[in-house]
Amino acid sequence: MKKLLFASLALIASPLGAQGQNPNQDLGERLPQDGAVVETDEGEGLSGSVSFEGRLEDLGIAIPAFATDRDAPTPASSAGTSALGLEMARIINNDLKNNGLFKPTGPDALPKPAYAEITAPSYPTWQSRGAEMLVQGYVRAQGDGRLAVGCYLYDTQLGTQLARQGWMVSPSEWRRAAHKCADLVYSRLSGESPFFDSRIAYIAETGPKNARIKRLAIMDSDGANHRFITSGRSTALTPRYSPDYKKLSYLSYVDGNPRIYVYDIGRGTQTLVTQSRNPTFAPRWSPDGRYLLYSMAVAGNTDIYRVPATGGESVRLTNGAGIDIGGSYSPDGRQIVFESDRSGGQQCYVMNADGSNQRRISFAGGRCATPEWSPRGDQIAFTNASTFRISVMSPGGQNVRVLTNGWQDEAPTWAPNGRIIQFFRSARGTRGEAQLWQVDLTGRNERRLNTPVGASDPAWGPILP
Repeated sequence: MKKLLFASLALIASPLGAQGQNPNQDLGERLPQDGAVVETDEGEGLSGSVSFEGRLEDLGIAIPAFATDRDAPTPASSAGTSALGLEMARIINNDLKNNGLFKPTGPDALPKPAYAEITAPSYPTWQSRGAEMLVQGYVRAQGDGRLAVGCYLYDTQLGTQLARQGWMVSPSEWRRAAHKCADLVYSRLSGESPFFDSRIAYIAETGPKNARIKRLAIMDSDGANHRFITSGRSTALTPRYSPDYKKLSYLSYVDGNPRIYVYDIGRGTQTLVTQSRNPTFAPRWSPDGRYLLYSMAVAGNTDIYRVPATGGESVRLTNGAGIDIGGSYSPDGRQIVFESDRSGGQQCYVMNADGSNQRRISFAGGRCATPEWSPRGDQIAFTNASTFRISVMSPGGQNVRVLTNGWQDEAPTWAPNGRIIQFFRSARGTRGEAQLWQVDLTGRNERRLNTPVGASDPAWGPILP
């Protein structure tokens, strides 16, 4: 039987974790430091007309293996820069294919261009293969150990270069260069903002349903570079990236009581923001990174609070009878959307950032839960808690559209460009095991994002700096 979202109140209120633990004992191995991704003098994207005028899914895009000036060893690939160029093209192909907007042809079905052809492509060759667009690039090993990566987008019908960009990356960051190339192509051809060079935090779940271990984990937008942040000694819930990508907020029961922590990704340490013996839920960042919203139940009444992200005194924003949960800021920080049962059932409400002018926005039927404001500001994603489908509506509650049709879909989180939604799905007959899924705003393009274990509570971060 499908669980109700509000049933999580009873579960979260139960003491979990070992008494008297040091908060940092639950942290796993420190994450490796991110290397800098530096733009080179390849130049910005160029302006110019695109010859293709049909549907993007019918656009022929060829993505051959990236070339190299010499096949040199690199810590990024034991097989050398030539093999690395093949892998980079595969990543770009998968990025563009998996978002549902394009149907490119990847490097395993194409000839590999010579290094000299990267800036001077043989247009007739690619025209004969039905490619209207051509994505080419190179990978060069530098004397200081870094990699130089170049990415070029060509219109083969017009014989023109549409965009180009280059990056200097450390060997550990080579995948980011591939994602940035995919972002360049995606943005130039679709007119939308990029999102591939980003990361996802989620809760990794293992063990039987009645003794589930829940750990905080992060990974790249395509599921690569998967890492566990907490060890699982204590239950972790509801992670969210800070706007500057340097920190993660999450809820933990490290000593048997709910605590909100902020994990510093670079330093590998965490800071206690607030704690209580009262049930506490769902910390969410303000757009400027200064505050966290959270919900707390006191004497049977649950309200939304705001606390400085560095810790300090909390301010209560709601003060009505019933259960007020969640809280997602609008991109400009002026409004907050949340869920409440004050009308007798779960519905979505909007209020000003100071808690004033609280008003219901969901009237389309069914129950409205886990609302999350789009980074574009034009839509709010939510869980229809009557049918457990992911839906979207305008900030005023109009234009409601259902996007998914799984058995139990919930907890939407937006891609940085506001065009794709990630959520977790619990399938019938899987003993409660959950998986991460994505859907675009058409509702036609769904795909599962593979994780090494069960997964819930996804949080998509912004584009990496």
